[in-house]
Amino acid sequence: MTGIPRIVDAHHHVWDLAVRDQEWITGEDMAPLRRDFSLADLEPEARANGVCATVLVQTVTVPEETPEFLALADGSDLVAGVVGWSDLTAPDIADTLAALRELPGGDRLVSLRHQVQSEPDPEWLLRADVRRGLAAVADAGLVYDLVVQPHQLPAAVRAAGLLPGLTFVLDHAGKPPVSTGDLHPWADDLRALAALPNTVCKLSGLVTEADQRAWTVDDLRPYADTVLDAFGPSRLMFGSDWPVCRLAATYTEVVEAAHTLVGGLGPDERSAVLATTAERVYGLR
Repeated sequence: MTGIPRIVDAHHHVWDLAVRDQEWITGEDMAPLRRDFSLADLEPEARANGVCATVLVQTVTVPEETPEFLALADGSDLVAGVVGWSDLTAPDIADTLAALRELPGGDRLVSLRHQVQSEPDPEWLLRADVRRGLAAVADAGLVYDLVVQPHQLPAAVRAAGLLPGLTFVLDHAGKPPVSTGDLHPWADDLRALAALPNTVCKLSGLVTEADQRAWTVDDLRPYADTVLDAFGPSRLMFGSDWPVCRLAATYTEVVEAAHTLVGGLGPDERSAVLATTAERVYGLR
């Protein structure tokens, strides 16, 4: 394809079920994801849609996955960054991060993430041991990706306020309730997070929060407009959330929806959402 804008896909996954089970893929609704998804599967779809670089994001909370992802990135001319996992509460978190940077592909480590959305404590991010780990992430020059449910956003706001030296990237816009059409209290908490200068948001994951069988771009628009208004294009980045997006849409449909949702912006603002914000925030080469 020619004439399509340059895109950085700031959020996707891969997994090989022969290497490691993905225990979160359960139930009939998730059945389409219960197979292997590789970079070889992603690359033709990404290239066809103008994607020049991607960020590979952790899926499970085991230490072995991050070195595997760094090695994948090291052998890929598509993956420019890795969001990994390490135990934030471990006393030796700083040493662990330093060791990861020394591995093959270690220069691609750009951020850490924990499945906060699965933590029963809505204030998990505010625990003393977690905050100590987050401070180590900042000291290592890395970013921190937030994957939270809407009810966990207030704790994310407080955590970001307590750690002004760490950039927090909110994955999937904080998982708003697109399927119900409700904006509040999600929008209020999102704006509180956006009011902090050390926060960024991903325009990602909205199609799977919508009615997965019958969503339209108009269903997504109030949520996309809210994050655009709150963060601005310079703090908003596109992510496909492939292959999870396949529950609701093809890769091309997700990219086309993003183009439509930012269609009212000027060229530089569109470029920010689609590429340059991710490059700057994650320090992608």
